[in-house]
Amino acid sequence: MGKLNVAMLRYLTREDFRVLTAIEMGMKNHELVPATLAASIANLHHGGVHKILKELCKHRLLSYERGKHYDGYRLTNTGYDYLALKTLTSRQLISSFGNQIGVGKESNIYVVADSDDKPICLKLHRLGRTCFRNLKEKRDYHGRRHKAGWLYLSRISATKEYAYMVALSKRDFPVPKPIDVNRHCVLMELVDGHPLCRLYEVESVENLYDDLMNLIVRFAQHGVIHGDFNEFNIMINNEEKPIVIDFPQMMSFSHPNAEMYFDRDVNCIREFFKKRFNYESHLYPTFEDVVREEFLDVEVSASGFTKNMDQLLLHEIGMINNIEEGCDEESDFYDSEKEEVEHLAKRVDELMNEESSTVLGNSSVPHSQEKFDNLKSDSEEYISLSDNDDNESIASSKVCYSDIHSVRSMSTTTTIPPEVIRDRVKKSLEKRERAKVRHRNLAKGEASAVNRQRRENKDIIKDSFGIWG
Repeated sequence: MGKLNVAMLRYLTREDFRVLTAIEMGMKNHELVPATLAASIANLHHGGVHKILKELCKHRLLSYERGKHYDGYRLTNTGYDYLALKTLTSRQLISSFGNQIGVGKESNIYVVADSDDKPICLKLHRLGRTCFRNLKEKRDYHGRRHKAGWLYLSRISATKEYAYMVALSKRDFPVPKPIDVNRHCVLMELVDGHPLCRLYEVESVENLYDDLMNLIVRFAQHGVIHGDFNEFNIMINNEEKPIVIDFPQMMSFSHPNAEMYFDRDVNCIREFFKKRFNYESHLYPTFEDVVREEFLDVEVSASGFTKNMDQLLLHEIGMINNIEEGCDEESDFYDSEKEEVEHLAKRVDELMNEESSTVLGNSSVPHSQEKFDNLKSDSEEYISLSDNDDNESIASSKVCYSDIHSVRSMSTTTTIPPEVIRDRVKKSLEKRERAKVRHRNLAKGEASAVNRQRRENKDIIKDSFGIWG
């Protein structure tokens, strides 16, 4: 990720930001954006765009990469930061940039100043770090998408956190006052205090413990659970009052695992006070004692809150008379995916039956049929476990079944057929030959990509004797 250096921000021209915005728009449906597409989106001449792209790559705002089918440019984290900072500066919300005051597994925090030179806090969401990449199990940012870029997921995380902060500040919760959000940047009030993890002496430990437990209960009464309520996400001001930060992981009170996360928040505070202040209290809240009073999770569409729950709550309140049937579209989505997987499983079984009937002899049918039944049951179990995987995993499972079937042999003296051995030897020799000429295929710029395309066209012309004579 690297540190954010904003020295180049003052020297970038309007055309530079126009090209950066064009690359950002092209990445909505392209993994790599070609230079011609960037020029057409930016509505600039191709020659001038090529020079701008070269300068932006030099300062690492863009990255030129070689893809499987074509070469193109990709927006880096620094380039995405520059676009967000440019927008916030044009809104006259930021006038100067300061030092970094915090870093986490999914964000960086900096001190900036507004037009009145008042220090405020800027949080840059940085999803995609090596220490925190298993987002499909930890967060629901993907939704129904099988794949999504880290920049887009960071933008969703920032938008979700800003929505939580706005809703909580309206209800007078002790949270930083939100100012604005753009892309993956959240601008908020700078808290005048210290993290709880850095405090070793407190005037009244009992009052601080009661305030934190009351905050957990108050969150639950409003319909949300923090999910990461620990000493690192709690700031203590000069009056020893707690201020809660970090909200992307908040979830609904109706989440299937809401009780587990609620108990984890309570136990985190109890264990910290026991180790740090040698204070242990037998009075602590439980999930069964919480009575829901408001529906903040409905307002912000918190994690774990589906449309069926929305209709049910509105029906209980009396705002609607009947609950709409079929409002949860996820069931239809997963039903269609299950039908597709079942169809694929049947097709695999048919192919395996056809191949077994043509290869196996009469003498080896009973013993091989028993193996085939075991393989078939294992394959059906594997497909049923991978209903929620993407199409690539389904395709790889199909290859896996064919590989399992190709290992079976007619001979009783060896377990690997001669055809498989020949294929493996041939693949190893081809791999060795490719390794020898690998240094010739290195592409370090757009010019090398043009030369490679010219060589391919030249070889095609040489091979097509029937056309050219």
